[in-house]
Amino acid sequence: MNLDTQQHSVNVMLRQLSFIRSSLIPFSSYSPRTSPTPLTSIRSQTKATMSTISTQNESTLQTQRPVQVAQRLEKFKTTIFTQMSILGNKHGAINLGQGFPNFDGPEFVKEAAIQAIKDGKNQYARAFGAPELNSAVASRFHQDTGLVVDPEREVTVTCGCTEAIAAAMLGLINPGDEVILFAPFYDSYEATLSMAGAKVKCITLRPPGFDIPLDELKAAVTSETRAILMNTPHNPTGKIFTREELEAIASLCIENDVMVFSDEVYDKLDFEMDHICIASLPGMYERTVTMNSLGKTFSLTGWKIGWAVAPPHLTWGIRQAHSYLTFATSTPMQAAAVAALEAPESYYTELKRDYSEKKEILVKGLKEVGFEVFPSSGTYFVVVDHTPFGFGDDVAFCEYLIKEVGVVAIPTSVFYLNPEDGKNLVRFAFCKDEETLRSAIERMKLKLKRVV
Repeated sequence: MNLDTQQHSVNVMLRQLSFIRSSLIPFSSYSPRTSPTPLTSIRSQTKATMSTISTQNESTLQTQRPVQVAQRLEKFKTTIFTQMSILGNKHGAINLGQGFPNFDGPEFVKEAAIQAIKDGKNQYARAFGAPELNSAVASRFHQDTGLVVDPEREVTVTCGCTEAIAAAMLGLINPGDEVILFAPFYDSYEATLSMAGAKVKCITLRPPGFDIPLDELKAAVTSETRAILMNTPHNPTGKIFTREELEAIASLCIENDVMVFSDEVYDKLDFEMDHICIASLPGMYERTVTMNSLGKTFSLTGWKIGWAVAPPHLTWGIRQAHSYLTFATSTPMQAAAVAALEAPESYYTELKRDYSEKKEILVKGLKEVGFEVFPSSGTYFVVVDHTPFGFGDDVAFCEYLIKEVGVVAIPTSVFYLNPEDGKNLVRFAFCKDEETLRSAIERMKLKLKRVV
């Protein structure tokens, strides 16, 4: 890493740390417990204790204890989504940053949740999923991939896809195991792998197409590689991995006995090309954990209903970790998820049409503002190059965009092992109603000016 790269990384970290310090609530200090005091001495101590309370409180206010975190998580700090959303709220900015819709999910799914609550489905669910939901996931997986899976032995219901990822990492990866990521990546991947003690190796996808550098991948996969963690359709770029790319990954995994953890939460948001589940390729199901969720497809991100589909020998490790992470997932929401997964194909057709229209509004508007907009074939994200506006890096640009323009975007440098690789890029989300998208575009047209 050269000196410019080091200085940029330091500057990014200092800005993030400054923001975090200003937003954290300080922890109160406390006194360690001592052995029980005999009853006969309590009365004699009471007066002295009361007289020192004021002094102790003053001391506590003056000497707050520093925040504490385990070394394996020390580098991750507060997530960029939290930072940008807090800053956006402070300045009344339109949030095109964090990937959650500003509109509600379908009524028939919400009504199913209400009915489940009224029907008394409010106690712990079975640890690895309510039987009806496991069956619904297996059925949907069969429709999507052509693969027949056993809902009792190969489906595990989790608290969102994020927990499915954590359960897979913690249940199947040992300390020191090598795992390959494709950067930019969803920020929980690196943090979860750190908790598992994994050794992370990164392959960088670069604009404009964010294609997988297959020669680089071939050189990276060795007998030391335990797994590849991938995401298609890809957050944050919107790229969908092609059949050629997936077949190359599959060939390397089979040749080197490597597992695949495949995050496919945006599988129903594929626009210019069809999503392919890597588990459906010959020889891959037996070594693949396919992870998905309800939130993105049904605009119910707050419900946190996810699942992992894997062969029995991999499911065992996932369930072991899941049992000690969350044990079980919300019972009434699982019942509603069954109704969601039984939705007719017309629902998915309408979903894709609606998001295609939103995407067109945002992409057209961003180009008119002056951004270089990179192709997005899936998800509800678009990545752009912000450098025409004269800022040195993505964090500085996003801070200006929030404070002076009134729009939230996400700096992508946090999605790379080397922040320098993402310093020119920012991510916008189009999972918003059309009025919100148009308002954000108008603000940027009014206040953003190209300098190059």
